[in-house]
Amino acid sequence: MVAKGRAGDNAEPLTVSEISHALKRSVEDRFGFVRLRGELSGVKRAASGHMYCALKDEKAVLDGVMWRGSADRLSFRPEDGLEVVASGKLTTYPGRSKYQIVIERMELAGEGALLALLEKTRARLEAEGLFARERKRPLPFLPRTIGVVTSPTGAVIRDILHRLADRFPTRVVVWPVLVQGQGAAEQVAGAVRGFSALPEGHEDRPDLVIVARGGGSIEDLWSFNEEAVVRAIAECSIPTISAVGHETDTTLADYAADRRAPTPTAAAEIAVPVRAELAATLADFEARKKRAILRPVQLGRERLQARVERLPKREALLEPQVQKLDDLAERLRRGLGDRAAHGRERLGALRLSPALLSAGLREARGKVDAIRLAPSLITRGLADRRERLASLQRVMNSLDPDAVLQRGYARIVDRDGHTITDRHAAATKPALTLKFRDGDLDVTTGGAQAIHPAPPPRRRTRPKGTEPAQDDLFG
Repeated sequence: MVAKGRAGDNAEPLTVSEISHALKRSVEDRFGFVRLRGELSGVKRAASGHMYCALKDEKAVLDGVMWRGSADRLSFRPEDGLEVVASGKLTTYPGRSKYQIVIERMELAGEGALLALLEKTRARLEAEGLFARERKRPLPFLPRTIGVVTSPTGAVIRDILHRLADRFPTRVVVWPVLVQGQGAAEQVAGAVRGFSALPEGHEDRPDLVIVARGGGSIEDLWSFNEEAVVRAIAECSIPTISAVGHETDTTLADYAADRRAPTPTAAAEIAVPVRAELAATLADFEARKKRAILRPVQLGRERLQARVERLPKREALLEPQVQKLDDLAERLRRGLGDRAAHGRERLGALRLSPALLSAGLREARGKVDAIRLAPSLITRGLADRRERLASLQRVMNSLDPDAVLQRGYARIVDRDGHTITDRHAAATKPALTLKFRDGDLDVTTGGAQAIHPAPPPRRRTRPKGTEPAQDDLFG
């Protein structure tokens, strides 16, 4: 059936959005500011920082939302079961057809005995500086021994041991205590002080202490809010981790410890690193070290290859010289031919006759007759040179180092034939030769080890008049 308008009817149908916005305006105008008292339920904090919850009493439930700016200004942590007084305004949420309160301020309703005592204790201990950030100490990177203060029969110690075994197996010393009920606070405080009192070097003294307990209500966790436990943790000489309750649970022990863990399992994860990750990190460092060492070599090779590619080819270097050699060979061939032809022409131009030969012979005989060589000119020169040679012979004989050997002396030489003239030089030689008049004697000094020097390289001599070889382009 199709809806039709009626004659004289001024009531046009409204859309769902229009009626929803009208209801929203009506509720907000009527209840622009209200104060509600109720019990918190379903408290959760979104990733955006906004807080969503519900306020309830015996007969009704009202949803509530607290935007991030207001939630960050809360002096306490909202939890399920807390009775609070919320101030704000009522509004509607058209997307789900429900009304809710936008909370601008939230206060505890009458501060119960436990919460009042907890807040007073926290304020007093904080004023003493037990929760100061300056007191927090860094945790050891890889503790050799971990002390755990917890119940030995609960699931907490099993979770911690299992997580440590998965990440990095470590020696664990458990101090068994009660974690709930009468006397639990005194036992926990005594265990923490007991670990701290162990002397340095004791085999059971841990490098890190974990105070752990499973989740529960505020009454169940109250032992870890006791002043004795808080002071014992704050005064402990060993870095501590507080792992009490679940992630949403907070005790005064968390403020006093050097580090807070949301759960006991998370405390084990904070205490030790992952051995596999450490091994991978070390392997990565080793690979980076090798790459750093080999990088200069690789760069040197690349640069050398670049320079080699820029050098001209051997054939290109030799082509001009080959061309020059061919040109010179061709010029030599033509020069020899021209010289032979020129000689033939001169020879053909010469006319040898007996009269010409006789005239040349007479001219040569005349030149020979003009040269008069007296015998005294030749003998005098020979005598002077002979006397000079005899004088040099006498000087050589007087300076000959082996001449004194005939008189009983000896001469000391090294392997290279160099004469040794002092004791220090002789001590540095591994072997010596003593030259006597009747022969040589090889001896060892017992000093430096024998060293056989390589013979000096023979220098290649170049025939006189030849051009030097071209320099090595790679030298």
